Amino acid sequence: MIAAKPSKKAQVMSSTNGNADFAALTDDSYRLLLDEVGAFVYTTDKEGRYTFANRMVLQLLGHPLEEVLGKDISHFFGDKGNEALRETDRRVLQDGETIAREESNLILTTGELRTYWSTKKPLRDATGHIIGLIGISHDITEKKRLEDKLRRQKELLDALVDNVDALIYMKDANRRFLYANRRMAETFGCSVEQIIGSLDTDLMPAEVAERFWQQDQKILASGQRHACEESLVDAGGQLRHYWSVIIPWAGPDGTPAIIGLSTDITELHALKEELRRQARADSLTGIANRRSFYENAEQEFARSRLCGQALSLITIDIDFFKRINDSLGHPMGDRVLQEFVARCQDALRAEHLLARTGGEEFCILLPATDLDAAHRLAESIRQQTEARPILVPERELRISASFGVAGLCDSDERFETLYSRADLALYAAKQQGRNRTSLLRSPAQEGASSSQN
Repeated sequence: MIAAKPSKKAQVMSSTNGNADFAALTDDSYRLLLDEVGAFVYTTDKEGRYTFANRMVLQLLGHPLEEVLGKDISHFFGDKGNEALRETDRRVLQDGETIAREESNLILTTGELRTYWSTKKPLRDATGHIIGLIGISHDITEKKRLEDKLRRQKELLDALVDNVDALIYMKDANRRFLYANRRMAETFGCSVEQIIGSLDTDLMPAEVAERFWQQDQKILASGQRHACEESLVDAGGQLRHYWSVIIPWAGPDGTPAIIGLSTDITELHALKEELRRQARADSLTGIANRRSFYENAEQEFARSRLCGQALSLITIDIDFFKRINDSLGHPMGDRVLQEFVARCQDALRAEHLLARTGGEEFCILLPATDLDAAHRLAESIRQQTEARPILVPERELRISASFGVAGLCDSDERFETLYSRADLALYAAKQQGRNRTSLLRSPAQEGASSSQN
């Protein structure tokens, strides 16, 4: 039995049903694709009413598709806080622009402000007329929050490092600066932008840069943190002192570098030097004090013996100084000491060491000076002291001093031996009537001799 062929009408109906099935299948595939694309995909008509929304949009709006289609954004986002969103849609729907930009909208159901990167372009019919728009938006809310957090942290860090009283910098293993704070830029007299990318030799004299670079190389090689005091001439020509902490560091790619933090201690350094000077100087006259004198004298004694050079010592005592204090007062006594020191300094050279070793007692150490030359110098100071009065209210004050002179000899094993001989010479000058220069030789030398004004 032969089956009858289907009618032409049946064939057409079958073909039509097949196309419908295929269209439905294709529509489902596209919807599945748009649901899984990982972005918000939607279309609207010319009035901004939704004509399509994928699953992510529906989840965001909190409504099924049938409750979304035909409604505009005001039903879901409201009017407040979404003016910029409406303006973007207007430019696409009315002006035909294609826009890619960051957008934010306020979700009515949650009250949350979300941020997106959206691309919107007009939909056109076959004649080119705009009939709606298609939008694809990626939620960047968390990314935006993280960026804002990092930006705020960077602003806070920049504010901190730019206002801290220290030079902060980063330098790579090729001597090139990778970072510098504002304080460092001020020190070098340029901008931060000019420092970054520059070599250390571009910012400071070659010998200074080389000194720092030698230190940097040791830190990079050892991998150890280093702290030290450093000095640098700033843009104004002033020598400044820093306490620097330098740390080896490796970048994300392993590139070696150093991070330096240098705190300005110029004032502290000056105070330290002043305290050191005060510890070694007489506060009234400014010359060396007893402690400083003995430290230097011991060193010079050892050097002179080693080199076989001459060394002489003068000990001095201002005559009748107690009478001056008692009759004219201690302020006048202080002035006498200062005037006497000034007269001594007029007669001395830079290598001579003048020190106040007691109330009215002084010593002069004379390196590379023999006994006779020292005697002549002492006598010259004695004569000048006597000849030049000190002007005081309504009178001239004349003072005198006694001097003892001794020189180094081969038998002296300690400085105290030389000092004792000079002190004995001074005692002899005072015993002989003061205002004298007495010279005392060692037992291997001739006996004592003296000269009087």
